[in-house]
Amino acid sequence: MSTLLPDALRLAWWGTAWLRGHVVADHLIDEVVADQATHAVHGLRELGLGGAETETLVGGLGRLRAEGADTIGAAFPAEGLPIGLGGPPPFNAAALDAGEAVVVSGPGVEPPIGLVPVVVGRATTWVAQPARRRPLVDLGEADRGLRAALPAAADLLARLDVARWRPEAADLLLNLRHRERVAGPPGVPARAVDLAVRGLQALEICDVALEDDGGAVSLGEAQARVEALRPLARAAREALVAAGSPEGWPPGD
Repeated sequence: MSTLLPDALRLAWWGTAWLRGHVVADHLIDEVVADQATHAVHGLRELGLGGAETETLVGGLGRLRAEGADTIGAAFPAEGLPIGLGGPPPFNAAALDAGEAVVVSGPGVEPPIGLVPVVVGRATTWVAQPARRRPLVDLGEADRGLRAALPAAADLLARLDVARWRPEAADLLLNLRHRERVAGPPGVPARAVDLAVRGLQALEICDVALEDDGGAVSLGEAQARVEALRPLARAAREALVAAGSPEGWPPGD
């Protein structure tokens, strides 16, 4: 059920699996494009890699593989949280605007190449930009951080009586053990899949709890809610980046 996953995570998992020869092109297209119409890659020619100005997903990734790319890592930044990014500023800004991006790397791809999704209707174009090596989030550290942040956020939200305004948020917190079934491609550790699903659950809790409640909450209460959820939002994004960064997975995991 790859449609449950953000575009960047799908491309990181299945794109890396294809670059490393674990899945065929048809599988890559099915899982990355999912319920959209098309995915394409734009701008590789401007970076000196030749080819057409805009290429198919397989064509663009094939050009990167020919250059030595073997890894695609996901980034999920938000305002004040440049998680998964290493620069330069133009790439960071574009990734922040999109809310996600990927960084393509490998023995022959130095510096790395960033791809930022631009979505128009049911078509996604991954726009290539120069990128830099980025700090990676350890799977185990991200897992521990998310496990610690969830109960802390739940306690704070209970004290703020969020259930009065957003009963959906309370329901989500009570149903954390109910998770959607997601399968990763060969080469993705099972714990990375599990961490990604839990990270998405945590982000959903943040989104629901922070939705506009028609003025029913005072400015002070709204700010308290933001502060209560800030550590959970960070932990969730760190979990998604760790789960979607093959270059940071322990060998043999």
